[in-house]
Amino acid sequence: MRKPVPMLALVLVLILAIPLGMGWRYLHTPLSLATGSAEFKVPAGSTARQVAIRLHALHILPRPNWWLLYARFTRQAGHIQSGDYALREGMTPLDLLDALVSGRTVQYSITLVDGWTFAQVMRVLNADPHIEHTLKPADYADLIHRMGGPKGMSPEGWFYPNTYFFSNGASDLSILHRAYRAMQRDLDSAWTGRAANLPIKTPYDALILASIVEKETGSAQERPLVASVFINRMRLGMRLQSDPTVIYGLGKRYHGDLTFKGLRSNTPYNTYVHAGLPPTPIALPSGAAIQSVLHPADSHYLYFVATGKGTHVFSKTYAEQQKAVIKYQLGGNAARYPAGEAKAGGAS
Repeated sequence: MRKPVPMLALVLVLILAIPLGMGWRYLHTPLSLATGSAEFKVPAGSTARQVAIRLHALHILPRPNWWLLYARFTRQAGHIQSGDYALREGMTPLDLLDALVSGRTVQYSITLVDGWTFAQVMRVLNADPHIEHTLKPADYADLIHRMGGPKGMSPEGWFYPNTYFFSNGASDLSILHRAYRAMQRDLDSAWTGRAANLPIKTPYDALILASIVEKETGSAQERPLVASVFINRMRLGMRLQSDPTVIYGLGKRYHGDLTFKGLRSNTPYNTYVHAGLPPTPIALPSGAAIQSVLHPADSHYLYFVATGKGTHVFSKTYAEQQKAVIKYQLGGNAARYPAGEAKAGGAS
């Protein structure tokens, strides 16, 4: 009478094993992606059942109830995160669930470039369709304060140039906050390790001067030399006489050619007219530019002039600078050289 029991047990095991085996194979079978890849958006507040139904309707997920059953059995159904997801060839239902629960959304990127102004940064942020645009021009004046900085601080120069990755729908403020914190960290670290006896009094002064160096040269090798020119001038009480500061101050009045009238313009940023540093940075300085002003080259140079080939010639005296300007900017024609040091191009 006991002999049928093992047979009944075997039947029960087979009854359970068949669907379990089919379910296991299903979870490890690649999704149905007609083009080999696809993107799928999970709206905020979506349930696992809603996600399964939509994936099935798109002919991506066969047998959605099996997938949903596994998600509920493993207690993952309530942990699906919203966002845009990349579905790749070879991805299985198990991989899909893991991605949705882990929140491995599609990552977009935006690059803030060395030497950009804040206006350029905002133009790029505002043009990106994957960013939520929460900031208006009226918000810019108080932006740094909203991020924890001093009230009334200009946003110019405060965002570390780098590539930042984000999920679809990230706010412009969140991206800027990350770049602001990155700049704070880099500037604080560089300031702590600065060279001794510099005429730079505060980290913000270093940020301002670094932005000038960033705009003066794109050559990594020249940055410490360019920085040394401005440091030497500051030590002697000379005006910086930097063309990029004048251009920044002119704003929309600058049309690509810096005239002598422009050099005499009385803006707060004209370092031919006003002594000392301008009131704010004029661009985003790179980490290398910040390092150059806090560790300038040991030189006696007071001038430099562009050669037209992406490099500069450095001079210790005004007479040397005159010769360099005549050779590299005036085509060797000394008669074209204007009288007066303030019109001579100064450091640039």
